Amino acid sequence: MVVSREKTPTAQETFMQMAQAAGLRGRLLVTVGLIILVRFGVFIPVPGIDRTRFAEQLQNSPITGLLDIFTGGGLSALGIFALGILPYINASIIMQLLTAAIPALENLQKNEGEAGRRKISQITRYVALGWAIIQSTAITVGLLRPFAVNPGLWFVIETVLALTAGSMFVMWISELITERGIGNGASLLIFVNIAAVLPRTLGQTIEFAQQGGRETVAQVVILLLVFLVMIVGIVFVQEGTRRIPIISARRQVGRRLYRERTAYLPLRLNQGGVMPIIFASAVLIIPSSLARFISPEESTGFLAGVNRVLVGVANALRPGDWPYLVTYLLLILFFSYFYASLIVNPVDMSQNLKKMGSSIPGIRPGKATSEYLEGVLNRLTFLGAIFLGIVATVPTAVESATNVATFRGFGATSLLILVGVAIDTAKQIQTYVISQRYEGMVKQ
Repeated sequence: MVVSREKTPTAQETFMQMAQAAGLRGRLLVTVGLIILVRFGVFIPVPGIDRTRFAEQLQNSPITGLLDIFTGGGLSALGIFALGILPYINASIIMQLLTAAIPALENLQKNEGEAGRRKISQITRYVALGWAIIQSTAITVGLLRPFAVNPGLWFVIETVLALTAGSMFVMWISELITERGIGNGASLLIFVNIAAVLPRTLGQTIEFAQQGGRETVAQVVILLLVFLVMIVGIVFVQEGTRRIPIISARRQVGRRLYRERTAYLPLRLNQGGVMPIIFASAVLIIPSSLARFISPEESTGFLAGVNRVLVGVANALRPGDWPYLVTYLLLILFFSYFYASLIVNPVDMSQNLKKMGSSIPGIRPGKATSEYLEGVLNRLTFLGAIFLGIVATVPTAVESATNVATFRGFGATSLLILVGVAIDTAKQIQTYVISQRYEGMVKQ
C-alpha cells in the first residue's frame, strides 16, 4: 500500500474522538464489555477438584506456569475459561501451515476473495474445536484428575465439556472484538490475560526482594532494568520501517495534466508484529500438553514410546534452559519469515505499482521490481527476527543468571505481546480518529 505523509493525530484529538465520536466510542465500549465478560468467566470454577493441592503442584511447574499466564490465571483458578484463546491460536498456526502447503486452501485465500477467507475462518473454527477437545482432555486426565474428589469417567466427561465450551465461547468473543470492537480480538485477549497476572507477579517480586539482602535487591533491580531496556528495543522493532520511494508518472485526465507525485512504500522491520512470538510460544507448549494426554501408567507399546519421547522433549525444552532458548530463537526466525510471506507478496506489489503507473527510482517495472522488493523484504525480516529473538531470549537468560524466580513464565514473550498489542491497538485507534477527521471534512 502506498501512503503519503499525513499528520498523526495528537493525544488530545485522540481522546476527544474517543469520548465524542459515537462510532469509536461504541467500539471501545463493546471491547471493554466483552473483555470484562471473559475475565468473569475465568473465575467460574470447575467443580470437584481439590484446589489447595492443585495450586501447590502448579507453583512447581514452569510449563503450567507459562500456560497460566497466557490464560490470565484461569488455569490456577481452575475456571471454565482455563484454556482461554490458546486452542484458537494453535488452530491458526495449523491452518496457516496448511494454507502454504495445500494448493486448494491457498487458492481460497488468494483468489476467492471474501468468500474464500470466510470459508478458511470456518475451517479454522472446526480445527480449534478439535484442538480444544484434545487440550481439555489432556489437562483433565493428566493434570486435574489426580486432584479430583471423584476421579471417575463422569468427572472427565464433565470437565472436558466445560473446558471445551469455555474455549469456544472465548473464541467467539475474540471474533466479536475483531469485528465490532478495537484491535485484534485474539491478541487483545492474550494482552488482558497477561496484564491480569502482572500485579501478582510484581507483588511476589517485591516480597522476594524484601526477604533477601542487598544482593537480592541488586538482582531484582538488574532484572527490572533489563526489562525496561527490552521495552525500548521492542518499540524500535515494532515501529521500524524501510521507506522505499515511489514515483507516479505524469498523467492527463481530460484537459487536466497531473504532475509526478512522490510517495513512499513502507515495509515494516517486523511484518508479523507480535504473532511470531505467540506462535513460537504456542508450539513450545505442544509437547508438554500432548505428554500429559498420554498417561505413562495406562499406556503400553507404541503409546508408551510416544509418551517417553514427548516427556523427553518437554524436559529438554524447559523455560530457561539453553535448548529452550535456541529452539525459541529458531521458531521466531521461522515464523517471522513465514508470516512475512503471508502478509507481503512482492509479485503482487510489483503488479499493483505497474497498474497505478508508479515505479521505484532506478528499478525497472515488472520482474526487476518484484526481485528488488523481495530482497529488501528478506533482509528486513532477517534483521527483525534476529533482534526479536534477542529481545525474547535475553531476559530469560538474565532471569536464570540472577536466580529471580518470581517472573517464572512472565518473560520477554509476555513483554513482547504486551508492547506489541498495545502499539497495534493504538495505531488502529489513530486510524479511526483519522477517518472521523475526514468524515467531518466531507460533512462541512
